Amino acid sequence: MSFYSFEDMNVWKLAMEIAERVFHLTAKLPRSEDYGLTSQIRRAALSISANIAEGYGRSTSLDKKRFYIMARGSIFETKSHLIYGKNVNYFDQSEVVAIHELVDKNVLELNKLIKSLQPQPES
Repeated sequence: MSFYSFEDMNVWKLAMEIAERVFHLTAKLPRSEDYGLTSQIRRAALSISANIAEGYGRSTSLDKKRFYIMARGSIFETKSHLIYGKNVNYFDQSEVVAIHELVDKNVLELNKLIKSLQPQPES
């Protein structure tokens, strides 16, 4: 599947939505978390779309795959921060569940993208 821009990729759009939701979710965190959870989760969430965009710009399948795998790692980092925020009562369960659904969908999309870059066996 070819795209004219990374912005056309559904996987990137999902990642951007996650980053935007995380931004709004963390806007209400206490100021004491500005250099803690707020910074960590925003960085992780934004890294998902950034790595997808960077992978898109790479010329070889191996390079693309490497960045898409890093994006997947950032998804799981974001999910871990969300769980922590919920566990310490910074976030409502319903807010976290909504973002987790996007996260899970994004993981599936990224896995498909990564798999599509695997070398195909010759027949």
